[in-house]
Amino acid sequence: MRTNRPSLRLLLLSCIFFGSITAQERVGIFEQHQDIGSPKLKGATVYDPQSQTYALSGAGANIWARADQFQFAFNKVKGDFIMRATVRFIGKGAFNHRKIGIMAREKLSTDSRYADACVHGDELSSLQYRAKDADTTGQVIISSYHPTEIELERVGNTFSFSAATFGQNYRTVTKEMDLAEELYVGLFICSHVEDVMEQAVFSNVQLIIPPAPGYTPYRDYIGSHLEIMDIETGHRRIVHSAPNSLQAPNWTPDGKYLIYSEEGLLKRFEIATGQITTLNTGTAKANNNDHVLSFDGQWIGISNHMGPKRVSTIFVLPVTGADMPTQITLDTAHSYLHSWSPDGKTLLYTAQRKGDWDIYSIDIASRKETRLTDGVTLDDGPEYSPDGRYIYFNSVRTGTMKIWRMKPDGTGQEQITFDEYNDWFPHFSRDGKWIVYLSFPKDMDPSTHPFYKKTYLRLIPAAGGVPKTIAYIFGGQGTINVPSWSPDGKMLAFISNSR
Repeated sequence: MRTNRPSLRLLLLSCIFFGSITAQERVGIFEQHQDIGSPKLKGATVYDPQSQTYALSGAGANIWARADQFQFAFNKVKGDFIMRATVRFIGKGAFNHRKIGIMAREKLSTDSRYADACVHGDELSSLQYRAKDADTTGQVIISSYHPTEIELERVGNTFSFSAATFGQNYRTVTKEMDLAEELYVGLFICSHVEDVMEQAVFSNVQLIIPPAPGYTPYRDYIGSHLEIMDIETGHRRIVHSAPNSLQAPNWTPDGKYLIYSEEGLLKRFEIATGQITTLNTGTAKANNNDHVLSFDGQWIGISNHMGPKRVSTIFVLPVTGADMPTQITLDTAHSYLHSWSPDGKTLLYTAQRKGDWDIYSIDIASRKETRLTDGVTLDDGPEYSPDGRYIYFNSVRTGTMKIWRMKPDGTGQEQITFDEYNDWFPHFSRDGKWIVYLSFPKDMDPSTHPFYKKTYLRLIPAAGGVPKTIAYIFGGQGTINVPSWSPDGKMLAFISNSR
């Protein structure tokens, strides 16, 4: 098994001394941690590899005015980045202006220039900054009350603080600052009282290095993390990381494995041990990320690129593997698999026929293909509800990609989601009560399959209701293209990305 450490292009620091304060050894993803500004009480950073959480304790008079005192766990990062965390104070605290958050700092001196995403012990949250060394601190207040989900992003000279309580979408404030290209980036805690030690827990911590500007989708891939998330709490664990593109994990009905695609092959990840094996797909060795397990878990359908024109063609084979998968669709035009029917007799897919992209079904036994949607815009991502009564899919027919549903014969098409986001790939929980899907920002082309974007993973009751945001992800194409609920409906698997 490869290391769980996220793949980051980092410039690592040697030990740096400021008075009696010495940088400590690596903790989790962070190369170093230390107190800044010689606080009276010595702070600490402790990493729990089982839960992948960071416990920070720290004192310090403040992070404000012309000098700062706090505990800092950090890496040195060059260029653009996104850093995210779920944050929680421990205890009531001695002073309501105790502070935790994410910081990008030019130097480790007490008066250095910086920008941070700061959550206070009271209702205040703000993007704090010091524009010049030894200058007074400024701030941009964000209207998020006691946020649990925070993010600090750098794009050139623009620093953005995004915050939300779990279940909500981000609110964002920005500040233009001409900071150095290389910065110390990491987590911090400050008690705001010199004689008091405060504590906080940081979970879901990721330092994301986005792709280089001008990258080419489907050619310039970046690293991947295979993640498992508890749906109720939002707590996430990275169970496997790789420097290349991993995509689209399926969760097997026995709960033991995740099946994902990697460079044309299907890999099987054993959750209990972390062991990875290659699923035998015989001659089909150019698989894309559209692979789906039958409801009973006995079969897997795949979309494999065929011939010199790399036409996506659907095959089926036993989940244990096969030397000769059974071809289902013709290799004359693209067909991208998305769902089995609950009875295992029919497949659903998005196909290009005569220049249009629509949703089709095919009877496995007879190979009879039926067109279910008929429009000039993209219809994609079809999936049967577990009771077989509906097919849910995403469509751009209104100008924004939204979730729709229809009856299995294609009649009764109706829109399900209605807000400003672009929604992709609806997937049902196995009991049929919940639907999870991806939501992208509105400022993008809804007819594309976007890579490497900031996106939300959202949950909505199948009976209807208000969507709830359950994960804040850097990803897109390949994140959750296929059904990836755990058998008990408590967990989800997905892919996130970082260079």
